[in-house]
Amino acid sequence: MFAFNTRTLKSAAVLLILLLTLSPGFAQPDFDAVEIRTEQVADNIYVLFGAGGNIGLAVGEDAAYLIDDQYAPLSEKIMAAINKVTDKPLKFLVNTHWHGDHTGGNANFAKAGTTLIAHENVRKRLGSPSERNGQVREASPEVALPEITFTDQLTLHLGQGQSLHVMHVNNSHTDGDSYVYFPEANAIHMGDNFANGGFPFIDLNSGGEIEGFVKNLNMALFIVDENTKIIPGHGPVTNRETLKAYRDMLETLRDRVRAAQTSGKSLEEALAMGLSKEWDADFGTGFINSEGIITSIYRSLE
Repeated sequence: MFAFNTRTLKSAAVLLILLLTLSPGFAQPDFDAVEIRTEQVADNIYVLFGAGGNIGLAVGEDAAYLIDDQYAPLSEKIMAAINKVTDKPLKFLVNTHWHGDHTGGNANFAKAGTTLIAHENVRKRLGSPSERNGQVREASPEVALPEITFTDQLTLHLGQGQSLHVMHVNNSHTDGDSYVYFPEANAIHMGDNFANGGFPFIDLNSGGEIEGFVKNLNMALFIVDENTKIIPGHGPVTNRETLKAYRDMLETLRDRVRAAQTSGKSLEEALAMGLSKEWDADFGTGFINSEGIITSIYRSLE
């Protein structure tokens, strides 16, 4: 039985390695070797780095609040890192989207008494079986599904004038993406709408699409200012200038692919054009390479 209180997290039971649905060649991390590193980004706002998506942590007046939870085998380490920051109970956990490197620990935290929150499409996708490249992912158990869902936005009041706003954004990385914004702390967690240092993953099988991606990055640029701490889904915490450069890159790639399509170029011909060449060295060596980003944009625009 997996259980924790404000000081301890005893044993992990449920393994949800969902990124196997993203790539047939994806290798599981060596979870024993993973260390959870904590960085404070604003008053009472932290980010936890480990394996998988970046975790946000907010410490309210009476409770703590988590954004995403990486993989199930890391839940003990994640809770231990939280307990070094605060001894307040972990009340709510928000999923920015459904992928397993952001939701793998859902069952563990829910069994320990934390309430899961996400957009309604996150619950639908987690609760349904799926198949990608011949690999089948079974539906997640009920305990791993968000207990509270929303369609547009919701606000959690953390006490002492602090708040946490969860807002559903346009279909982009998936059809269930949300930003989590802390207006008083001037910080935002963008989930995988922003992978700082890598090309974005447009999950076409999960409702992702390029136009929404560009719109969402533009939306974020209206929300943030030069002092906002921006937590990406992957990569280091950064600022508006870096986010703007990322938007410019993706917008340019979209326009180039669209122009190639309009001129009658096939996908194979578009791939041979070097449309992403000036960004390949900086962004194309991770999960999504140059072929991957051009292909997903092309397919999204069809």
